[in-house]
Amino acid sequence: MEGLLLEYETEMFLSLFSTDGLLIAAEGLGIDRILLHFMKIYSEEGSLVLLLNTTTPEQEFFTEQLRAEGVNHLPQTINSDTQNTERYHVYTQGGVLFVTSRILVVDFLTDRIPAHLISGILVYRAHKIIESCQEAFILRLYRQKNKTGFIKAFTDKATAFSTGFCQVERVMRNLFVKKLFLWPRFQASVNTVLDRHRPDVVELHVNLTPAMRAIQSSILDIMNACLKELKRYNPSLEAEDLSLENTLGRAFEKTIRHYLDPLWHQLGTKTKSLVQDLKILRTLLLYLTQYDCVTFLNLLESLRSSQKNFGSNSGWLFLDSSTSMFMNARSRVYHVPESNKKLKVGEVEEKPNASVPLKRELVLEQNPKWEALSEVLQEIEKEMSNSEHEPGRVLICASDDRTCAQLKEYIQKGAESLLLRLYSRTIGKDDRLLVSEKTKQDNSWPRKGVRKEPKGKKPRAKNTKLGPKKQRGSLTLTQMVEQRKEAELEQMGNSADEGEQEEKQDVNDDVLFNLTSDSYYGVLQEPMTVIHPLKGCSDPYSLTRVLKEVEPMFVVLYDAELSFVRQLEVYKATRPGKPLRVYFLIYGGSTEEQRYLTALRKEKQAFEQLIRDKASMVVPEEREGRGDTNLDLDRSQEPAHAAADTRKAGGQEVVKEPSRVIVDMREFRSELPSLLHRRGLDIEPVTLEVGDYILTPEICVERKSVSDLIGSLQSGRLYTQCLAMSRFYRRPVLLIEFDPAKPFSLIGRNDLRQEISANDITSKLTLLTLHFPRLRLLWCPSPHVTGQLFQELKHARPEPDALTAQAVTAESEMVEDSVDLYNPGPYDFLLRMPGVNVKNVRGLIKHAASLAELLTLSQEKLSEILGSASRHFSFSSKEQEIPEFSVLIRDSRGLAGSLPFCADLQGVP
Repeated sequence: MEGLLLEYETEMFLSLFSTDGLLIAAEGLGIDRILLHFMKIYSEEGSLVLLLNTTTPEQEFFTEQLRAEGVNHLPQTINSDTQNTERYHVYTQGGVLFVTSRILVVDFLTDRIPAHLISGILVYRAHKIIESCQEAFILRLYRQKNKTGFIKAFTDKATAFSTGFCQVERVMRNLFVKKLFLWPRFQASVNTVLDRHRPDVVELHVNLTPAMRAIQSSILDIMNACLKELKRYNPSLEAEDLSLENTLGRAFEKTIRHYLDPLWHQLGTKTKSLVQDLKILRTLLLYLTQYDCVTFLNLLESLRSSQKNFGSNSGWLFLDSSTSMFMNARSRVYHVPESNKKLKVGEVEEKPNASVPLKRELVLEQNPKWEALSEVLQEIEKEMSNSEHEPGRVLICASDDRTCAQLKEYIQKGAESLLLRLYSRTIGKDDRLLVSEKTKQDNSWPRKGVRKEPKGKKPRAKNTKLGPKKQRGSLTLTQMVEQRKEAELEQMGNSADEGEQEEKQDVNDDVLFNLTSDSYYGVLQEPMTVIHPLKGCSDPYSLTRVLKEVEPMFVVLYDAELSFVRQLEVYKATRPGKPLRVYFLIYGGSTEEQRYLTALRKEKQAFEQLIRDKASMVVPEEREGRGDTNLDLDRSQEPAHAAADTRKAGGQEVVKEPSRVIVDMREFRSELPSLLHRRGLDIEPVTLEVGDYILTPEICVERKSVSDLIGSLQSGRLYTQCLAMSRFYRRPVLLIEFDPAKPFSLIGRNDLRQEISANDITSKLTLLTLHFPRLRLLWCPSPHVTGQLFQELKHARPEPDALTAQAVTAESEMVEDSVDLYNPGPYDFLLRMPGVNVKNVRGLIKHAASLAELLTLSQEKLSEILGSASRHFSFSSKEQEIPEFSVLIRDSRGLAGSLPFCADLQGVP
């Protein structure tokens, strides 16, 4: 990355440097370059600047760039590996720090970080800062303790602000900034700079084959029918969001979930099936233009097979458009002669008999973009051979790893070799002999795509996934995207390597392609050609690294990605005078082209809406929170701080003790501590072994989500947790949080039966409440409700002690404050006796220290203690009066009869 900023980037930097604010730029315009410039300025010992919301690969990239620019005081990272005693020393050293959100929250609450020394906070991906997130909690704590430091936020996701009510104002409120800086691509200064250094762009509109166009038309017809059905079953859905154009976009699934998730449990089977059908059809559209004819047909046939095998019913498979789609998909792969048995409409071809070869004539239609790519590479090679200058390098960018692997094999081995290999492994696995014979006989196929090295030059590099002296299985900066695709790619690589073993390799790949990114494929040595995926890399800056290290003269965009197109514009503008030609391959009149144009339109509309919002936005003067009048910094109407709440009593001023909650360190991954702090409760983070929240000396809370509840019940861990809470606290509480917009069930509809099994979740939860009678279950629909409930539970009750709560462990003895708690064994046994309940059990314990002593009480004494409940059992010498109870007494004498009720007496285990 070049160190100097462009003219418009300098303007962006200066506008944000002079005041706090939120900077929203168009995708690909180099917002990371602006952030790096800020980091370079603040990377010195005299200032302490925190950088929030970055991932580990991003932190590594920023550090590498600053090191390359000669920065001495490089950013440091504070994570779980940094000891508590070391953090203060790192903070006081100054510079830019990467700190995980959970650790930073704890350090702010415990005053481990010197808040008054913080110069400011930089916030990356600012569109994700919502009220309940950890970063918003950090900013609120920072502004409460520091009124002078800056807050500067960055994002390039304008479309993220187009959903929700007043989204940009809410984000700015959480960021404590009142300035909004908008930098769309159509901004005048941006246009001026990028147009002045515009790269040479060659647009190649590739035509779909007749079969592909017919398939695309069939899929769109089916999708349109599904959308009409979806609207008919759900008339409340927004018609605009369910248009066919929006269905093609990447955000459609997020949009449909936004509408349907709150109603999912109320929706019928037909609606759920339609949503799933739309998802499948979108995948088919992607496969049609992205991959080869064999891969598309294999997916299509597998869908039909799954429908039959699993009994699912997708109505679109029986439409006329579906029949046409199957016929055209097969015609791209093979042709069945007329002499064969004709199939009825919708009938699936039977698998061939092993003794009778399948009579198919292979067609194996090439992807039209392959031929266009081959012509582009030949044009580049011809131009380089006639040029007197040093040969330029070529970068080919495709959508994902699978596409890159196919292009790699196509360029080196040709289309027929690739398609035959794919066919023999999928559709034609039962007629391999026929395919093998076809390969031997048909030598007249055009071998387009095979690149031959010019005479007198070194042979091309081995076609493998490369990196700086790294192998596929070693630790690298980036990893493969998905395990399933990785397995497919491995199969592709193994097949390709079988043919390559015959070629003599005189060139060391690791030396030839010595790049720090391993998410690319080396193809040719001269001109040096690499293929890199646009999406799916774990390193978000892998393309940036490749651009800087390869410095290509030619870039072939096999697939269009809006952000990378803009990145190429910036790349050209930062290298004035150096040639750059971009070949833009796109299917004309296809859904691929429509998706790209829709992305452009949506971003433009998002910026136009932001411009209108900025013009009408009313921002209070105290928004930044530098004074004491910002209501967002007021934690509650009844502040927890003692100075804010005093009253006169008996002529003396009584100070109210701060209300606090002891919170386990692991709970800071959730949003509840932030909301509790917002409600005025002081948060004291400690490491707890028993419980998650200690509200009072008697109330201990274990928080579970629904999924955690089910897992803990099945593993038995929840029983252990409840046992520990019941032993050390009078009022153990199991808090179960659920999302009211996402319905759940503890027992599946298919699991309903006449007899209830002991292994059912509901049975285990019932047994848990029976075994721990003092355990209280709280079902809360959101963390906001939980915060309100905690406040009510703490009302007029004493405050907990952190040292005491921290001293409680599962193996420890009873703590001093819990001497009146009871031994769980005999206590639970007593509660299960007839007539004994939680209301009268304490009366029995006051008159008997153990079960053995309880036997000595007379009937009159029991009647005095229990009242009418004493008629349920008798302690007379004649055990035959109540035989069931006599058996219990004999068991108790042998097992727990001599154990005391009270836990502080001798003999307690």
